[in-house]
Amino acid sequence: MPDKNLADKAYDLITDDGEERACDAIPDSACEETPGNYFKNVLSGALSKLAEQLVSPGTTLPWIMSSLGVPNAFSGALVPIKDAGSLLPQLFVSAKIRKYPVRKWFWVVPAVLQALALSLMAFVVLRLEGSFAGYLILLLLLVYSLASGVASISFKDVIAKTIPKGKRGQLLALRSTIGGILTLGAGVFILQDLEKEQDNNLLFWVVLSGAFLWILSALFFALISEQAGATDGGRSPINELKNGLKIWKKDANLRIFVLTRGLLMAIPLAQPFFVILGKEELGNEVTNLGIMVIAAGIANIISSPFWGRFADQSSKKLMVWVSLMGIVNISLMAIFPIWPEAWKNIYTFAGLFLIQVMAHGGARLSRKTYLVDFAPSDERPLYVSLSNTMIGVFTLVGAGLGTLSSIFGIPVMLFVFVGLLVLALIFAVKLKEV
Repeated sequence: MPDKNLADKAYDLITDDGEERACDAIPDSACEETPGNYFKNVLSGALSKLAEQLVSPGTTLPWIMSSLGVPNAFSGALVPIKDAGSLLPQLFVSAKIRKYPVRKWFWVVPAVLQALALSLMAFVVLRLEGSFAGYLILLLLLVYSLASGVASISFKDVIAKTIPKGKRGQLLALRSTIGGILTLGAGVFILQDLEKEQDNNLLFWVVLSGAFLWILSALFFALISEQAGATDGGRSPINELKNGLKIWKKDANLRIFVLTRGLLMAIPLAQPFFVILGKEELGNEVTNLGIMVIAAGIANIISSPFWGRFADQSSKKLMVWVSLMGIVNISLMAIFPIWPEAWKNIYTFAGLFLIQVMAHGGARLSRKTYLVDFAPSDERPLYVSLSNTMIGVFTLVGAGLGTLSSIFGIPVMLFVFVGLLVLALIFAVKLKEV
């Protein structure tokens, strides 16, 4: 074997590859490019993870809206718009992507569009207030989400063509870990600058930094060496829908996976209610943006390496465990109002919030790894887009469930999410190993 360069050695060390590199489920011609592609993907992902945390619909955007005097109802729409906007259109987009042999550009161009949306959002933060600012932020978030949906299909196809099976979970985990370290640093910086008073100028730079990070992330992803793939079977969106429905009827495991993934959406949907309940019980202390960002960073650093190796061993079992994790953690938050006073403080709340972010990371990584490993290579874009479109419907239903909190209260709403996760656990157990 020829002398290995630094990327080869680092790749073999990180992924535990032996002397003869295994390149399962990718073309032999792509095998030699694997280490370089691995680290380009990791760098791209780490930067995009930080960008996502800086402008998160579950953490920073609600804070920003509050600082602009936007009514609370707008904050409740952030997560559903982000998820539904990125998921619902994918079935129709995948038909177009199939026609192109190299698909990384369907990630790169949307990343640039996401940067543009965040740039405009930054100026909204700097110049506008009230409901008008809220409407513009939601509109720009929708554009951001639609671009994210296109990129999601491309990403799963590119990773399947460039990274061997058994290494994909570790790649996703390393992206999240480095992104978590960067997020931790950003959280410390924000915590120091917002310690005395709220500064919209700093919030402007937070959002604009997210835009800049998406540009850098797009650059690294563009450098990935992707082999040309099959372009056979290109279909119109209508034919794509028909073919998707045929697969849906035929593939029972796909149906179980979509149901499991849809029910696992209870984990991220519960997160904004954590913040609201924390505000009610602890006052403004819990709304500190820096603490939320730091918690998200620590969660990714702690959990991502473990989740990655767990997913490569069994993404099905990881879905089972994050279901259990969500059930316990959300239940603890639901009864937070009746905890002994000595336990009800910012530190215990931050701990529950951190665990919730960890569970969300595990849910995301497990379903991404499972779908890439499970979907047939010639129909992978369709499987991805069909799954995501179905989950978009689940998200809209979840958004409707959120209205229950205004009727029955947040603890009851959280127990509804616990019930959904119990169902997710049952379906996850029924999934096939892949």
